[in-house]
Amino acid sequence: MDPLLVITNSDAGTADEESLEQALTILRAEASVEVQATSNPGELDGVLHRAGSRRIVVAGGDGSLHAVIAALHRRNDLKNAVIGLLPLGTGNDFARGNAIPLDIEQAARLVLHGEVRPMDLVVDEVGQIVVNNVHVGAGANASRRGARWKTRLGSVGVGKANLGKLGYPIGAAMTAWNPPVTRLRVEVDGKVVNDFHQPVLMVAVGNGSSVGGGAEITPEADTEDGRLDVMISRSTGPVARLLYAVRLGRATHHEREDVEYVRGTRVSVAGEEFWCSADGEIYGPERQRTWHLEPAAYSMVLP
Repeated sequence: MDPLLVITNSDAGTADEESLEQALTILRAEASVEVQATSNPGELDGVLHRAGSRRIVVAGGDGSLHAVIAALHRRNDLKNAVIGLLPLGTGNDFARGNAIPLDIEQAARLVLHGEVRPMDLVVDEVGQIVVNNVHVGAGANASRRGARWKTRLGSVGVGKANLGKLGYPIGAAMTAWNPPVTRLRVEVDGKVVNDFHQPVLMVAVGNGSSVGGGAEITPEADTEDGRLDVMISRSTGPVARLLYAVRLGRATHHEREDVEYVRGTRVSVAGEEFWCSADGEIYGPERQRTWHLEPAAYSMVLP
């Protein structure tokens, strides 16, 4: 078994530390393990500089996984990297979409005995990466509001047993009441699939399938198929929004007549100001962004 470098977050709570210890007990029974805690990009870069040929294991959620893959990408070390995941986050959308067990002991055994397979990556025009999903419009607005509520509610409770996980549902509910409707041009592989005369509720570009802790926004997306899934919702009226939300909960929203669902390798979005949520990180406002797929950009330990 290759030696393992386990990277964790210095700010992890007591519950996360207990779960990590359970995983480390399993890993150390079969492999040489070094654990490094990081709290900022500089520390993370230093740890990765010393990684050598070791298998990198991310102990954290979607944000932690994004940070490690982004750092490896900046260092031009991603192509040869093999990454495992111990899902200790709140949403764990990447783990959910790739059948990585949320049970920490099962996830540790997968790191040891899983199959190493190539994974696709999304990269934007300035070189920033998206591991799982990026979306604009109502979904990003829900994430913006949800992030604020997650911070507020995360202090209510102890460790992971807190109300922080209610942040995204609260943000989604607030956005559903008064969602942004934006006029955007969306191009997929050079073809216009939505123009300014068709206002949109949201646009999602999926390498993986879910966001917000299990909402399958691009339900047919596959991180290994060499394609991006693009979902464009034109459900802008009050009744349409309600029915869209119901279908989203069942992961059948992409079958609605006012939803466009296409695949490609390059997606451009331009028009009125919009916010983006990429792997849970919010940025904007923007007027134009482009994302393309880099197939088999790195390797992941999967079931």
